[in-house]
Amino acid sequence: MFAKNKLVLSRTHSENQAEQENFCYTFLYRQRYAHTCRTIPSCLFKCSFNIVIASHLITSIRKWTQEHALLRYSCTFIIGWSIVFLVLVLAVWRSHYSTIDRDKKQMRANALKDVASLSRAYAQYLTRTIEQIDQVSMHVKYDWEHSRHSLRLEEQRSQGLFIAPQFELVAILDAKGKPVTSTIPIEKWQDTTLRGQFFYHQNNNSSAMQIGFPAVINSSGKLVIQFTRRLETADETFDGIVVISVEPSYFSSFYDSQSLGKNGLIAILASDGAIGASRLGDVIPFGGGNVFTQNIQFKTTVGSDEFSGPSTFVDQHSRILGWQSVDAFSLTAVVGLDEQELFGNYQAIWAQAKMTAVTTTIALFLFGSIAAFISTRLAWRKYQAKQVRDTYRLATEATDEGFYMMNAIRDAHGKIIDFQVVDCNVRGALFFGLNREELIGMKMSSLQGEIYFTKLMQIYSRAMETGFYEDEYELSELSPLNMAWARRRLTRSGSGLAVAIQDISERKEAERELQRLATKDVLTGLYNRHWLTEYLPNAIQRAKTSQQMLALLFIDLDGFKNVNDSQGHIAGDQLLKSVASRLLSVLRPSDNVVRLGGDEFLVVLEPVERDSQSARVAERIGDTLQQPFWWEGQKHQIGASIGISIYPVDGDTTEILLKNADIAMYSVKASGKGHYNFFKPELYEKLRVRVDMERALEQAIEEDQFVLFYQPRVNALTGKMTSMEALIRWIRPDYGLVPPVEFIPLAESNGMILRLGEIVMAKACAQIAAWQAASLPVVPVSINVSAKQFSAGSLPKKLAECLQSCGIDSTLLEVEITESAMMGEDNAILADLRDIRELGVKLLVDDFGTGYSSLSQLQRLDMDILKIDRVFTNELTKSKEGEIFFKAIVSMAHALDMTVVAEGVETQEQVDALRQLNCDEIQGYFISRPVSADYVPDLMLKQFLLPLAVNS
Repeated sequence: MFAKNKLVLSRTHSENQAEQENFCYTFLYRQRYAHTCRTIPSCLFKCSFNIVIASHLITSIRKWTQEHALLRYSCTFIIGWSIVFLVLVLAVWRSHYSTIDRDKKQMRANALKDVASLSRAYAQYLTRTIEQIDQVSMHVKYDWEHSRHSLRLEEQRSQGLFIAPQFELVAILDAKGKPVTSTIPIEKWQDTTLRGQFFYHQNNNSSAMQIGFPAVINSSGKLVIQFTRRLETADETFDGIVVISVEPSYFSSFYDSQSLGKNGLIAILASDGAIGASRLGDVIPFGGGNVFTQNIQFKTTVGSDEFSGPSTFVDQHSRILGWQSVDAFSLTAVVGLDEQELFGNYQAIWAQAKMTAVTTTIALFLFGSIAAFISTRLAWRKYQAKQVRDTYRLATEATDEGFYMMNAIRDAHGKIIDFQVVDCNVRGALFFGLNREELIGMKMSSLQGEIYFTKLMQIYSRAMETGFYEDEYELSELSPLNMAWARRRLTRSGSGLAVAIQDISERKEAERELQRLATKDVLTGLYNRHWLTEYLPNAIQRAKTSQQMLALLFIDLDGFKNVNDSQGHIAGDQLLKSVASRLLSVLRPSDNVVRLGGDEFLVVLEPVERDSQSARVAERIGDTLQQPFWWEGQKHQIGASIGISIYPVDGDTTEILLKNADIAMYSVKASGKGHYNFFKPELYEKLRVRVDMERALEQAIEEDQFVLFYQPRVNALTGKMTSMEALIRWIRPDYGLVPPVEFIPLAESNGMILRLGEIVMAKACAQIAAWQAASLPVVPVSINVSAKQFSAGSLPKKLAECLQSCGIDSTLLEVEITESAMMGEDNAILADLRDIRELGVKLLVDDFGTGYSSLSQLQRLDMDILKIDRVFTNELTKSKEGEIFFKAIVSMAHALDMTVVAEGVETQEQVDALRQLNCDEIQGYFISRPVSADYVPDLMLKQFLLPLAVNS
C-alpha cells in the first residue's frame, strides 16, 4: 500500500511539474517574440522618418530644377534616395528573419530539454509500476510455494484481490505448462503466448521476473504484456511459473495532454527496439506496432533528438523525442512532442509578423512621406496595446500563478525609484493576504521591508534593462508572500513589467524527500549504492588532502540464503534489519554503513590511522554477526566474509577500491568463509586471467582466429567413411593452438558460444562447397549445436540461410544436439526440430547416456542418429555389465529406427565387440584423429579407413 501511495504521489508531482514547465516555456517564448516584434516597427519607424526627410528634400530639389533646369541632377538625386530606401528595407527584413531563426532555435533547444525531463519522469514511473508488479509476482510465488500448492487465485479474486483493472489475469502454470489456478476460469485458459518465457524459466534457475512484450492471449482476445516468475520445489527444481497479464494501456496512463499536447507520444521499447506499450495522442495503438514505421534504436541510454516524420512515424509528423533507459528491466522510456503542434503558434505569429512587414514595406513605397510616419506610429501604438492585452490574458490563464502588471515610477532624472501595481489576478492578491481591489494601486515599497525592497529593486531594474528575468528562490521571513519557495518571471511590457509568481513550496519539499529516498535503502534505512557513488570520491579527496588513510570493508553474509529460503522473505528482511543495527553499533559516528544490495554491505572507515584499526573493526563485525539471531522463537546462526581495501595502498579511486575490496572478500569465501582478509595483488591474478581470456576470445571472434578440424565416422563392418564431425580449434597468436576445454566452457558461461556456433556453421558449409568445387567424393559433415544456441531460437532459419548462401545440398549437413538441449515439454523444441528435419538436415543425439537419457524423449523427438558417449565404449570390453548396457542402447535405438554411432573407439578389441553388438558406425582415434581441412581430401579419396587387420 505504501509503494502504491508513493507511486501516485510521484506521478502527480511529475505531471504537475511537466505542466508548469510547459506553461513557462510557452509564456517565455511569447514574451521573447513580443520583444522581437517590437524591434521591427522601431526599425520601420526610422525608415519612415528618413523617407519623410527624403520626400521634403526631393520636393525642394524638384522646385530648384524647375527654376534652374537641372533635370539630370534631380533624377540622380531621386535614384540615390531610392537606393538608400531599398538598403534600409533589406536591412529590416534581414533583421526580422535572423531574429525569427534565433527564436526558433531557442524554442527547439528548450523542447529538447523538456522531452529529456519528461522521459526521466516517465522512466521513474515505469520503474515504480513494474516494481509493483514484481512485488505482486513475488507474493504469489511465496504464497504458492509455502502453501504446498493449496493456493487458489480464484478464491483470492472473489475476496477482493487482483481486481484492479490493469490485471487481465493472474495464473500459476505447473512444470508442464498447464494452468493450475487462475483468476479467470481455467476452462477458458488457452494462452499460447508464453512459450518463450516458460522455456526460459524451465531451463534457468534465476528467480528474476521476465517480461514478454505484447501478444494477444487466446483466452480473451485482448492484448497483454506477460510478466512471469519461476516457481521452485523445496529442492530448487523447476515447478512451474507465475503469470501476470497486464494491458499495455496501463503503462500509457502517464500521458498528459497539458505537457505533451494533442499529438504527443509515449512508448516503451525493449533493448532490441521492439515496441511494448505506446500511445499517440488520445490513441493507444494495438501493441504500439503502428506508432513507428520502423524500429527505433538509440545510440545512448539517455538523450533527446529530432526525428523525421515520414521515415519514423505513422502520421508522418516530425517529433522531438526524449528517451531514458530503465536499466533495472532493460527497457527504454520514450516521450515525444509533435513539432507541427509545438511550432504551430510560432508559425501563426511568424506569418502575421511577415504580413505586417510586407504591409509596412508597401506603405513605405506608397506614401514615403509623413503619412507613412504617422501610420507607422499608430500601428506601433496599436501593437503595444495588443501586446499588453495578450500578455495579461496569457498570465491570467495560469490559475496556479499570481500575475501582476507593474508600472515603473521614475524620478526627475529618469531613474526608476519604485513600482506600482496597476493590475493583478485574484491569486496574486491572495499571495499578499489581500483582495484584488486592495492590492491594485499599491507601491512595492509599501509592500516590502526596506532591506527586502532594495534587493527586489535591483532584480526589477535588471529586468527592465534586459527585458526578461526568471529565477526560483527561497523566501526569507521578511517577505510578505505566504509561501516558502517561489518561482518568478519578469517580462518588460511597455513602460513597466509583467510579473508572474508561482508557489513551488510543495514541489521543493517533494524534491527534498525524493533526494532523501534516493540515497537511503528502503528496508534497512542505511545509505545505498547511489549515495556511495557520490560520497566516496569526496571522502577519498579528504583523505588525500589530510594525508590520512581510508578503509573499505566489503561484507557478504554467510548463511543468509539458508535463512531466507527456509523461513521466507519476511524473516530474511528482519535479519537484514538486525544486521544493519549491529553494524551501526560497532562503528564510530564518523564511519558509514552502506547496503549494496541483497546480503552485501560496505563499511567506510574514515579516517584510518593504521591497518590494524580496520582489522579490529572487521573482528568486531565478525563477532557481532556470529551472535545468534532469533525469529519466531527459533535461533539462526550466520557469519560474515569481509574483504578490506585501504586508500591509498590498494587504490586511489572509487572503482579500484571497491573492486579490490570485493576481490579480497571473494578470497575469504574461497578459503572457508567466516573471517576477513586484506587485498593482495595475487588475489587479482586469477580474475585477471579469466578477463584476459574473455577479451582474447572476443578478439578472436572479431578477427576470425578459428579453424575447423574434421574427425571421420566409418561404417563398423566395411570401414567406409560415412560422415565427418566438424570440431572448432582456436589458433591464438603468440600462444598457438588453444584446447577447446579451455575456451568452450568460458564461451558457454558468457554467451559467446552463440557467435562461435555461427562461425562453425558458416565455415563448415563453405568448406563443403569448396570440396564439391574440387570434385571430391564429399560425405556429410556434422556440426555441434550447444544448448544455449538451440534455445536462442531461429536455428532453422540460420541453417537454411547458410545452406542457401553456400549453394550446398541440405543432405550434406548434419546437426549434433546434446540431450540437455532437448529437455522439456516446450512445443518450441518440437517445432524447431521439425523445421530442421524439413530442411533435409539429419539430427544426431550427441553424448547419449551422460545427460537425462529418456526413451520417451527420443521417441517423441524422432531423431535420426544416436551417438553413444565414449564412457560406455570404454566399459564395453572391461565388464559384462558394460556390454549389457551398450547392447540395450543399441536395441532401443534400432527399435526407434535410429542409426547407432560409438564414440571414442581406440582399440581393435572394441571394434570387434561393436560389430557383434550390431553397432552401425564408429568414431575415434583408432580410425583417425581430428585433422585439418588440408588432410581431408586424402581421406575422401581413400574412403575405407579401418586398418587392414580389422577389415580382414
